[in-house]
Amino acid sequence: MLGLFLLSVITYLDRVCINPAAPHMQSDLGLSNVQWGVVLSAFLVFYGIFEVPAGWLGDRFGPRMVLTRIVLWWSGFTALTGVVRSYWQLLVVRAMFGAGEAGAFPNASCVVSRWFPSHQRGRAQGIVWLATRLGGALSPFLVLPLVSNWGWRSVFYAFSLLGVAWAAWWWKFFRDYPADSPAVNKAELRVIGASSNRRAHIPIGGMLTSWNFWAILGMYHFFCYASNWYLFWTASYLSSEKGWESSELAAYTALPFLLAAGADWTSGSLSDRLVNRVGLTWGRRIVGMSGIGIAGVLMLLSLAIENRVGASIVLALGFAVSDVMLPVAWAVCVDVGREAAGTISGAMNTAGQIGGVIMSIGYGALVDSYGWNLPLALIACSCFVSMLFWLKIDPARRIIGGRSTAPE
Repeated sequence: MLGLFLLSVITYLDRVCINPAAPHMQSDLGLSNVQWGVVLSAFLVFYGIFEVPAGWLGDRFGPRMVLTRIVLWWSGFTALTGVVRSYWQLLVVRAMFGAGEAGAFPNASCVVSRWFPSHQRGRAQGIVWLATRLGGALSPFLVLPLVSNWGWRSVFYAFSLLGVAWAAWWWKFFRDYPADSPAVNKAELRVIGASSNRRAHIPIGGMLTSWNFWAILGMYHFFCYASNWYLFWTASYLSSEKGWESSELAAYTALPFLLAAGADWTSGSLSDRLVNRVGLTWGRRIVGMSGIGIAGVLMLLSLAIENRVGASIVLALGFAVSDVMLPVAWAVCVDVGREAAGTISGAMNTAGQIGGVIMSIGYGALVDSYGWNLPLALIACSCFVSMLFWLKIDPARRIIGGRSTAPE
């Protein structure tokens, strides 16, 4: 679990560091909001394209090798971000960064599927996503001092070193299966219930013909409109619309991630407890629907609050409650996928990144035409669409051998 925790922290430090650096990068490189939206979408496009292949590789060949490659790749392109001198150079580097980082969380799901028993998977995913939010919360406090003292380029040079250190540690100590690790005894293996299947069957036909699978994709697609807005646009929004100075931004860009870290931990554990009480279907569904639905309400409410402190806090709470859904969504991929958890979670995340691409390009264009608030209201409404998809998701029906069946 420590390895996944550190992976998630570093992933979001490297991914989100561009958010607090955004005003400085746009000014230095002369980028409009539309161009900045295209840069952000370049990451998401290539990230989404390679999610399924990278998840499949993890299912097939193991997350030890695949995650090592992923982290080394993205660390290299993190460093190269500090070298760019033009819009087009930044566009290419961010696209390659996205291609390299693709598969990180599907492979984390592969680890959860192999190393955790079913009644602990929600909590395990909660810890993974808690760590991402801690990385996001740390980002502005690390980025802004670096920018102030050494310029925005220094951020990407410094952060790239973290991934290299993690990759070396992971390769040395992690093993693809609990049975291969000298640190796991026979009693622990019985609890985990680890499969002896070393060549996972990936039920592509069953995935594509399952309404359960398509509902999962729809749920996550609309969730990522809001999620990616918080990741990439909050600093610009709070600066331009709410009037926060650069020196004040750190606290208000970190607050959503700090609150979300607690939400991730709570929701994963809560869902596991509900599963034991009301069953797998509603144990996941109740938590998922509640989180994303309340998030939409809070985002709309923030638009009606004139006080900028109050509006910023309510907006931060919106991100936190949207994250109540996040560990549950990824736990559902393990529930229905089992040995194909990496492939299915990769497909889900691809659908999400398509939503992120649409949001990044569309939001920048709408802001230039209509200001900041109307586009944010539209993003809030996407949360309600995501909530409705949960009614069609049944985590108790898993995909095996090309068909959906109820688990024994």
